[in-house]
Amino acid sequence: MTPRIFISAGEPSGDLHASHVARALKDRFPDLTLEAFGGPHLQEAGAVIRYPMAEYTVMGLAEMLPKIPAHFRLLRSVEKRFRAGEFDLAILVDYPGFHLWLAESAHRAGVKVLYYIAPQLWAWRPERARRFAPVVDRLAVILPFEERFFATVGMRAEYVGHPLVDRGPIADRGAARAGLGLPPNGRVLALFPGSRHQEIERLWPAFRDAALTLLAEGACQTVVVAGTADGVYEDPGPIRISRGDPQSVFAAANAALAKSGTTTLEAALADTPMVVAYRVHPFTSWVARRLMTVKWISLVNLIADAPVVDELLQGDVNLARLVEAVRPLLDPDDPKTIAQRAGLKRVRELVGGPGAAARVAAIAAEMLG
Repeated sequence: MTPRIFISAGEPSGDLHASHVARALKDRFPDLTLEAFGGPHLQEAGAVIRYPMAEYTVMGLAEMLPKIPAHFRLLRSVEKRFRAGEFDLAILVDYPGFHLWLAESAHRAGVKVLYYIAPQLWAWRPERARRFAPVVDRLAVILPFEERFFATVGMRAEYVGHPLVDRGPIADRGAARAGLGLPPNGRVLALFPGSRHQEIERLWPAFRDAALTLLAEGACQTVVVAGTADGVYEDPGPIRISRGDPQSVFAAANAALAKSGTTTLEAALADTPMVVAYRVHPFTSWVARRLMTVKWISLVNLIADAPVVDELLQGDVNLARLVEAVRPLLDPDDPKTIAQRAGLKRVRELVGGPGAAARVAAIAAEMLG
């Protein structure tokens, strides 16, 4: 029998990760019927887009509110098809709020559920994992410690590796600098103030001023920002702005000043020493301190379960603290740089090699019998 799978992404990064899974599934099942709630990446991978994600996906709570009725209509439509027996398996990728509802709908209809890229319940809402447990048949996780966490609430979680590793080898420093038009010699500091406008607004002034100070004192000779296509970086002075692939910026740099998030794992994969900094609204910070159940905010420290990199938060994101933390990392012979590189090597070992999407497809094949 030809397998029938519904795959759901819901936002751009999930669409990209889901597309790799779709290709791996097509390799296993050439006649596969694959329908999706997704976007252009899934469509290019051969999925039939029944529900275009562009009609549903927005950023921010205020922007999301008008889209809630559309999500409920989507949920009812997909659940109706689940109940009609149109699919053998549902693969849900990230997008946790909506996908919890969709998992519950699939479970009620007797459709097996494979969830890929688990919600970070270990950081914020560990008790909510108990709601996932009865409605998710298999969970494919991308961080090594998640396997242990979800096992504590009775979920069958399997570590499949991180999709970032599948992007291929990092360019060497010389090639990366040439590609960016940077001088081949001298120390380069990379800045990663985030991709969202609010992140840039809160982090850029402090990142910029620290970088200019390090330039003035000769700790580095070049500073480059991994910028977004529409990001605004006021008064950059001699700081260069790259709006292309951030991988090349990591490869070109001696050290990085980076916001928290997946960026820290990208830096670890490129073996780029870093300082992690993050700043949010004071009320958000107050709530977060009371909800967080982990010791660190950076993926690097969470994966290593050790303070591999310095984390500066809220009021500590200031000129003096940033300069003090970044300066030694620009010197490859500084003991702090050497120690951090050993920690980053350990993180790469724990993350493992490529093949995440193929492993997810293998789990799906098992579930299809």
